[in-house]
Amino acid sequence: QLQASGGGLVQAGGSLRLSCAASGRTFSRYVMGWFRQAPGKEREFVAGISWNADSTYYTDSVKGRFTISRDNAKNTVYLQMNSLKPEDTAVYYCAADRRGDYEGFRFGADYWGKGTQVTVSS
Repeated sequence: QLQASGGGLVQAGGSLRLSCAASGRTFSRYVMGWFRQAPGKEREFVAGISWNADSTYYTDSVKGRFTISRDNAKNTVYLQMNSLKPEDTAVYYCAADRRGDYEGFRFGADYWGKGTQVTVSS
């Protein structure tokens, strides 16, 4: 019900915009977020956004470079990634949860999307 897209190969310093389209139900009352998992590492929280988009939260390593946004009319959440670094290389996943913790999804997620690969070359 969540489908991430927009990944690819980009040089360091470049930009990518990820999209996560929801289907089958409306996610307008869900907090949405992005996670990533690099090879050999655990999945980590990247960014989250409240259901009405008035609040966002980012892990420290992406602050000032990534921007999360959502369009509830389109049932879609976005992750604009600028100034990409090789350490941003990972599979990126979107997630949705009803419990409201957009600052880290500490209660888990109700829905997970399939990932999209982001590779940043140096």
